[in-house]
Amino acid sequence: MTKTTTSAPVLGIRALNRATLDRQLLLRRSGLSAKAAVGHLLGLQAQNVKPPYYALAARLEGFTPEALSELMADREVVRIVTMRSTIHTHTAEDCLTLRPLVQPARDRELTNFRKGLEGVDLDRLAVLARELVEAEPRTMKQLREALLTEWPTADPQALAVAARCRLPLVQVTPRGLWGRSGQVALTTAEHWLGRPAESVPTPDATVLRYLAAFGPASVKDMQTWAGLTRLRDAFERLRPRLRVFRDENGVELFDLPDAPRPADDTPAPPRLLPEFDNLLLSHADRTRVVPKEYWGRSWQGNQAYCTLLVDGFLAGVWKLTADALVVEPFGRLTKAQREDVTAEGERMLTTLHPGAPYDIRFGTVVPH
Repeated sequence: MTKTTTSAPVLGIRALNRATLDRQLLLRRSGLSAKAAVGHLLGLQAQNVKPPYYALAARLEGFTPEALSELMADREVVRIVTMRSTIHTHTAEDCLTLRPLVQPARDRELTNFRKGLEGVDLDRLAVLARELVEAEPRTMKQLREALLTEWPTADPQALAVAARCRLPLVQVTPRGLWGRSGQVALTTAEHWLGRPAESVPTPDATVLRYLAAFGPASVKDMQTWAGLTRLRDAFERLRPRLRVFRDENGVELFDLPDAPRPADDTPAPPRLLPEFDNLLLSHADRTRVVPKEYWGRSWQGNQAYCTLLVDGFLAGVWKLTADALVVEPFGRLTKAQREDVTAEGERMLTTLHPGAPYDIRFGTVVPH
């Protein structure tokens, strides 16, 4: 541990919690537009269609699902595989810069499929796949079948994954629009957005933006968020411009000098977040949001559950059934906390499901 680190101020878990919630627009609802919020947050987890809408409903004042749907229909935001090899909703600008930044991780991902890609020229595959999806958007099944005619002995799934890893493939609308359905059909980001991707950027600007949205944070925290390695050099280049703290375990944390770091007793209202919200996934040490006793409680097998925050920390899960919003707290809530959670539920339902006959009740979400 360096002298700089040992002399750096310590931030406890509640201080880190409140700072992160503030950056994540979860201490109070923000007046940002949907597009500005998607940009500030460096994208929203979007493995399924609905989570980005729930994520913004929890964060923005006056949000309506149409605000995000219209951005998607107008190609101002897109759905694309980026960080951690997962689908994110990004602004068009971030799609064209963040995807090149995380390309090394997509290249590494391909090594998991090398057995199924024996004899496949990946450069030629990328050219062919680009021609196919730019001629017309293709489903993964159509892409597999077309590439299989060129490499009939290859593993079909590996061929499609190779195309997704080598090319910045976006999901075209109506997929992703609120209240609409559509299978996943893909084309390149450049074709969909009508402009070329950026050349691979240095990570420095993204480090600053990550800290603005998720800080204070360690190098490992950002590496976890991005699914990248070797970001230490970027932090070292930026060190003169950053403030340095440490957590209670002595881990060095970086932050923007003027970023908000509220007092650790700042009130944090309840929030209903979607499954896989980036708040819970973007740090190597998640204890700033997830109490150790609740680790692993928000998913079961391959099933992830929507999450409840109380006093800024993971405190339960929730789901919508045919007629009810069901909330399952992990521990005992006070009468006031239950009332606040109910009020937050009513607000979410009014925002995203106006007029729907949902009850709000406390019950079982995770099968026991």
